[in-house]
Amino acid sequence: MKFPLLCAALLAAAPACADLPDLGGRAVTVVTENAYPPLQFVDSAGHAVGWEYDAMAEIATRLNMVVSYENSSWDAMIPAVSAGQFDIGMTGITIRDDRKEAVDFSDPYMRSEMVMMVRGDEARFADAAGFAADDSLLMAAQPGTTPFYVGVYEVLDGNEANPRIKMFETFGAGVAALRAGDVDLVLTDGTSGAGYVAASEGALKIVGEKLGAEDFGFIFPKGSDLVAPVNAAIAAMRADGTLDALNTKWFLDYKMGE
Repeated sequence: MKFPLLCAALLAAAPACADLPDLGGRAVTVVTENAYPPLQFVDSAGHAVGWEYDAMAEIATRLNMVVSYENSSWDAMIPAVSAGQFDIGMTGITIRDDRKEAVDFSDPYMRSEMVMMVRGDEARFADAAGFAADDSLLMAAQPGTTPFYVGVYEVLDGNEANPRIKMFETFGAGVAALRAGDVDLVLTDGTSGAGYVAASEGALKIVGEKLGAEDFGFIFPKGSDLVAPVNAAIAAMRADGTLDALNTKWFLDYKMGE
């Protein structure tokens, strides 16, 4: 299903578009990881796609800016944006006070809840307490991410060096380890988890209760003059239904791998 995401095609958005800043074709470099479907990933045809790519393209159209993309690992992204190497970072980044010391955040563009993703045939545990009670079970995580901290403090014992947490450079590598049986649990936000489960043909499932909510935002170097225009575009997209259309496209209508 295709959605009329461009401002010119959204009659309801016309007043909002007219009120948005015009950046005059400004060149903006956005860094991403391409490892967090359905927000951003490389599809089977080798194209970088996802919710965030569509949202950023729409923001660029509304603000009259020209976007180019670079790739980075998760652990290097926030320091690189903080140092001004890139103008914007996007990879499902949770808005947190400690990160605000290094970068500025946009207003939230999405709220998601943390879920427990396991193999489709998992029967040894069905919730966080069951996982924590079995010392033989292992969890995959990327260091410094929200899933890592939720795993440490809400699932396990609060020890950040707990050997039951196996570190991976990318989220996708952790999911691959889960499917291979090298670990038994991956924590992820509900949006990404739903995407992986839908694409897995039964190999993965979600278990247990949701572990909390998180807000996602784009990141910028401290003091960036792009924050206010991007926030204005996000507000307009929320008001005219564009964000809802993207949610429908990527979380309801789209199945990865097709």
